[in-house]
Amino acid sequence: QVRLVESGGGSVQSGGSLRLSCAVSGYTYSWVRTGWFRQVPGKEREGVGAIATDGSTTYADSVKGRFTISRDNAENTLYLQKDSLKPEDKAMYYCAASSRRTMYAILNSASYNDWGQGTQVTVSS
Repeated sequence: QVRLVESGGGSVQSGGSLRLSCAVSGYTYSWVRTGWFRQVPGKEREGVGAIATDGSTTYADSVKGRFTISRDNAENTLYLQKDSLKPEDKAMYYCAASSRRTMYAILNSASYNDWGQGTQVTVSS
């Protein structure tokens, strides 16, 4: 059974840093497409960063240079290091995974079929 569990959310001041973690189980992890998304009330879920099965990374323009996605295949854990946080980064953050082929872009939520429960990040100005 696939399970994704996020942790590491919280409150931070503008300019601060947080690292989110996502423990992934139920997959042969190194063959999984993984990503981080965020969502605020009333808006669609937005792709933040993703790691493809070949290990390549993709980032949304809004977070390039500030966020870093990585994963530890031995520990089956996905990370999102968030630096230089801004108030507009406040959102519920979700990790996602999929081993299925997709016709959608890697930062499109339609490319993923398994999701965590989310962790809240608040950034105060």
